[in-house]
Amino acid sequence: MPIYEYQCQACAHRFEKLQRVSTEPLLECPACAAPALQKLLSLPGFRLGGQGWYETDFKTGNKKNLASSDSASACAAGGCGAGACAAQD
Repeated sequence: MPIYEYQCQACAHRFEKLQRVSTEPLLECPACAAPALQKLLSLPGFRLGGQGWYETDFKTGNKKNLASSDSASACAAGGCGAGACAAQD
């Protein structure tokens, strides 16, 4: 569940709230009870960068070879495109 930031327009009270994405935004300030809350935009606490995650990144032992053996068997069965297969190199 994401953490949302809110700020009251009446008393400037600022806080975070853990809520489901489907939950309606809060309206009433917990500090002054005024119906003047505004949901703020904030940066996420992490960033996904690089080329991406791959099927074999977190596998150990013989399980790491599953992706390469699957593609090799697909090539042998004629599953690759017209000469664009990296396994043929």
